[in-house]
Amino acid sequence: MTVFNRSHYEDVIVVRVHELVPKEVWGKRYDQINEFEELLAENGTVILKFFLHIDRDEQEERLLAREQDPVKSWKLSVGDWKEREHWDAYFEAYEEVFHRCSPNHAPWHIVPANRKWFRDVAIAEALRDALAPRRKGWMEKLAKMGEEAKAELAEYRSGLAAPS
Repeated sequence: MTVFNRSHYEDVIVVRVHELVPKEVWGKRYDQINEFEELLAENGTVILKFFLHIDRDEQEERLLAREQDPVKSWKLSVGDWKEREHWDAYFEAYEEVFHRCSPNHAPWHIVPANRKWFRDVAIAEALRDALAPRRKGWMEKLAKMGEEAKAELAEYRSGLAAPS
């Protein structure tokens, strides 16, 4: 299992919001992202994408709480506050990502995340729902691999016992 935090979506979110490259450059990346994810899915990769949505007020509360917590204040950055100034532009960029990059083999899961317990349950359920149908096939494959490994080991051991 691999977890990517934003990864290639930064190229159609941050790059767009901050106009780091022309639209002609980042505009092509939607198709490139879809092609890459399709290639992964065609080769057996299960793709789950989660957008952890907190509202603007919750984000502010968390940033203010971080300032007060000596264990978490090291994470504090003025950049977090500066990025809030682009809230609407970020939402517009994310809406386009959800619209253009959510095919059946790699859908986005928009998770309400103001309450961390709910976020965690929603993600756990999505993982379960995506992986459960594959369990039987995986278990059969593991059993077959185990039988082949035991047969190879038995053959090896029988060669050790044979006189030279």
